[in-house]
Amino acid sequence: MMGFFDKLKEKLGTQGSDFEETEQGYVELGNEAGGTESKAKLMVKKFTLEDFDSIKQILDSLREGRTIALIDIKPLKDKDLVELKRAINKLKKTCDAIEGDIGGFGENWIAAVPSFARIDKSKPAKDEGKKAAAGMEVAEYEE
Repeated sequence: MMGFFDKLKEKLGTQGSDFEETEQGYVELGNEAGGTESKAKLMVKKFTLEDFDSIKQILDSLREGRTIALIDIKPLKDKDLVELKRAINKLKKTCDAIEGDIGGFGENWIAAVPSFARIDKSKPAKDEGKKAAAGMEVAEYEE
C-alpha cells in the first residue's frame, strides 16, 4: 500500500534526497538557498492523532498561523471513536477561532489550514471524478 507522501512524491515526479519525510513528520523540498524552518513562510506538517492529548501539538502549530496540518486520524479512529469526535470538535473550534478551515479527505485524513487558506469541499463532477489526479474526495465531519 502506497503512503500519502509516496503518492505525493510520485505526482510531483520528485524522487531521491530533494523530497523526503523527516522524523518530525513534515516534508522538506530541497532548497538551494538553504532556508531553515524559522524562515519559512508556510509549513506543511504531518501529524498522527493517536490519542486526545496528541492534539495539543497540532493546535499549537495552527495557532502560529503558518502551518497547514495534515492529520492522520486512523490510530485514534481504530482505538476510540468518542475521543476522535472530541478531538475533531476541538480542532473545529480552534479553526473557527483562528478563522481557518478544516476538512477531511479519504477516510483517515483531515487537513486544517490557517486563515489565509481554504479547503475546497466541492465534490468533483462525475466525468471529472475519474480524471482527478489525487483521486481524493473532501468530506465534512459532523459533530
